[in-house]
Amino acid sequence: MAAPIRITFLGTGTSMGVPVIGCPCEVCQSIDPMDNRLRSSILIQSENTNIIIDSGPDFRYQALRARVKSLSALVFTHEHKDHTAGMDDVRAFNFIQRKPVEVYASTAVEKALRNEFHYAFAETKYPGTPDITIHNIDVDSTFEIEGIKIQPIQVFHHKLPVLGFRVNDFTYITDANYIPEAEMDKIRGSKVLVLNALRRQTHISHYTLEEALIVIDELKPEKAYLTHISHQMGRHKDVSAELPENVFVAYDQLSIEV
Repeated sequence: MAAPIRITFLGTGTSMGVPVIGCPCEVCQSIDPMDNRLRSSILIQSENTNIIIDSGPDFRYQALRARVKSLSALVFTHEHKDHTAGMDDVRAFNFIQRKPVEVYASTAVEKALRNEFHYAFAETKYPGTPDITIHNIDVDSTFEIEGIKIQPIQVFHHKLPVLGFRVNDFTYITDANYIPEAEMDKIRGSKVLVLNALRRQTHISHYTLEEALIVIDELKPEKAYLTHISHQMGRHKDVSAELPENVFVAYDQLSIEV
């Protein structure tokens, strides 16, 4: 039996976060801390391992807030800026750990990182630039980080391939509106499923609340958590009151053990 892992939601918001700059809506003006959402990311921890999935623009603050003292690896779901823009801040872990940070990404994400953070890949690097080692993810192959086995899951964000990940009985999927049947089979049996649900209205590349609940009902995890949430979804307490008893709205700094 695999050792338990702890999952901390570093951020549960969509690309603009919540509150949205300048927005007067009731969600953005809410004083409930559960309605404040940084860009989506999670921390996976075992006894001696810290793995972060996605480093968006809020990465530095998220790591400080969660008191992350070391980083075993940074794993990317896809190349959109709300999931990659903070990678420069791995420099702090370079300094602390005195070694490169291990980065796991698809070839498409690697290409985007090399373009956006070109200075980190230069032959002659300026002192203090990020020091990383990239490992390409094969969607059909499980990979391992310090004893934690990770199964990639191919989902789609409109037409963009995005990776979800399964670790033991936990599956994390963000930025999706379609999961092929063969990939659904990789998820089946998960005790805990995290799935994106952007808002109530139809969206070109994200599951709506209704669509996410249909997927959850088909997969039947013991518990499901919604993430990558827009201010258009509504207030945390109002949405939570509508959900089935095994489905929850995730919030920043929520921590669960699987």
